[in-house]
Amino acid sequence: MRSIMVVCVLYPRFELLAALGDRRALLSEPAALAPEAGREQVVGEVSAPAEAFGVVRGMRLGEAMSRCPGLRLVPPDPEGVRSLWNTVLDRLEGIGAQVESDRAGAAYFEAAGLYGLHDDLPGVLSAARRTLGPGSRFGAAPSRFAAHAAALQARPRGQRSRTRVVEERGLRDFLAPLPVSLLRTRLELEALPEILEQLGIRTLGEVAGLSARAVAERFGHPGLLALDLARGRDTALEPRRPREPVAERLDLPEAASGQQLERALELLVARVLARRERRARALRSLAVSARFVAGGTWRIAVTLRNASADPERIMLAVGPKLAELPAPAESLALEVEAFGPPAHDQGRLLDEAAAIRRGRLGEAVRQARQAAGSEAALKILEVDSNSRIPERRAVLAPFPDAPAL
Repeated sequence: MRSIMVVCVLYPRFELLAALGDRRALLSEPAALAPEAGREQVVGEVSAPAEAFGVVRGMRLGEAMSRCPGLRLVPPDPEGVRSLWNTVLDRLEGIGAQVESDRAGAAYFEAAGLYGLHDDLPGVLSAARRTLGPGSRFGAAPSRFAAHAAALQARPRGQRSRTRVVEERGLRDFLAPLPVSLLRTRLELEALPEILEQLGIRTLGEVAGLSARAVAERFGHPGLLALDLARGRDTALEPRRPREPVAERLDLPEAASGQQLERALELLVARVLARRERRARALRSLAVSARFVAGGTWRIAVTLRNASADPERIMLAVGPKLAELPAPAESLALEVEAFGPPAHDQGRLLDEAAAIRRGRLGEAVRQARQAAGSEAALKILEVDSNSRIPERRAVLAPFPDAPAL
């Protein structure tokens, strides 16, 4: 029986490269992605010369500039990054891979499902290299985390040198000397490596040697996840669903603002709802994006509380996001990120049924209180679900009255 092998496809500094476009010569200079307008003032991905000055991703802008006064700030381009990365993922899916990716620049898939098409692991890696071309690195290991660590050690030059394969029998030995800072590649563990380093724990081998009980007591679920990763275990991959690109873009007149932007967004909503690809489905999640007059892009996602095809409801959810637009835009776009169920008039029926249930529940609560006092009907209110003390996790609170029918 063949062991499961996860392949990691890695593009170092992908977001910075996408934002630079044809100006890739700047990679030989200290450069970093500027903070997104209206967001936390921290730098994004940085070039190798900037790293030599001690500038790292996530560093405060003021600290980065003080460490490297000659740092070149590159306007971020989230729209360009998204488009280029989707192209990479589409190519991987073109060879039959079921791809998982939680950020641009790193993708994962299991190799076993492709052996029928490409014979074995070397065949799968060769097919991936051919379809992606130069610039990518590959790592293969029995777990997602270990595959990423292997890809980081691969080198970009040459077909063989840009691929690192770690077999299951050597997995623990491979991970043991690596620094705990690698745990930051998991979003839920970004803050943990700093705490471990303060406690004198520097390598994954030292983490793997800790007691599971002690780790759970001190760090809770994040600590247990870090322990599993250090020991070569990981969660199962969750491949992305096939994309259904439904998007509309509208060029804006100069200095468009206020009501002009709202009217443009209303037109985009109407166009998206009229697209044939929607197939009468409701919209669950959308993204508003803009291209700035001075260069760069902006993007923000909105998830509707209830899937809807009502343009008024969609505007109520999406419209306020225009106030966050940080600079004059030359174009505005609206893209559907996720669809809901078929859009019929079921929403009103469901709302009426929910109102009836709330009314009946409210009447039952009032009758219980009349018979047994004001404390007869209480609800559980979650306060701190992660607390190790049960009494702090939830409290009892008065159940709210609902209007009677």
